[in-house]
Amino acid sequence: MNRGPTDDRKVEVLKREVCFQGHFRLVRVTLRHTLHRGGWSGPLVREVFERGHAATVLPYDPERDEVVLIEQFRPGALDEPAGAWTLEAVAGIIDGAEEPEATVRREAMEEAGCRLTELVAVGDILASPGCMTETFKVFVGRASTAGIGGVHGLAGEGEDIRVLVVPFDAAMDMLAEGRIRTSHTVIALQWLALNRAGLRVRWRGPG
Repeated sequence: MNRGPTDDRKVEVLKREVCFQGHFRLVRVTLRHTLHRGGWSGPLVREVFERGHAATVLPYDPERDEVVLIEQFRPGALDEPAGAWTLEAVAGIIDGAEEPEATVRREAMEEAGCRLTELVAVGDILASPGCMTETFKVFVGRASTAGIGGVHGLAGEGEDIRVLVVPFDAAMDMLAEGRIRTSHTVIALQWLALNRAGLRVRWRGPG
């Protein structure tokens, strides 16, 4: 029988130093950790990218069966064959003690001009735990897509965000074709695909 995780796993941080501090922070950590077979690893040196924690929401209109996606420039996708503009769910960094639900409601208005009337928590994901501390809290939000569109974002943050209202089936086709590749968006769409029927029953009507 395979043994599951135990609570005797330990990590010892031997040294922590800031390599770079700008819009984001890069930290070099020297550490060792206990091994599955027993004993300890040797000292390991790893760079860890710190950028805060984020929350994301996929706005969904149960009456029209449509989702709201945004398209924006992403420097991390500069070398992607498909280009540096990505299709995504609404997302943003959680500010200080702000609740994740407040973050996605604020970001939905800033990035898409979209008011959310109800939220369902999908889950908590690690963005890229091999090198980043960032986590994403993922939501699907009830919205009306009537009148949604245009270009949004905060000029002071250099945002230039195009808003798209997409029928659910078309969004799933875009996912299957590889046009939607950001992890938090893939997770939100797949969750909606599994729970859409029940959500439409629950959310249709006055909101």
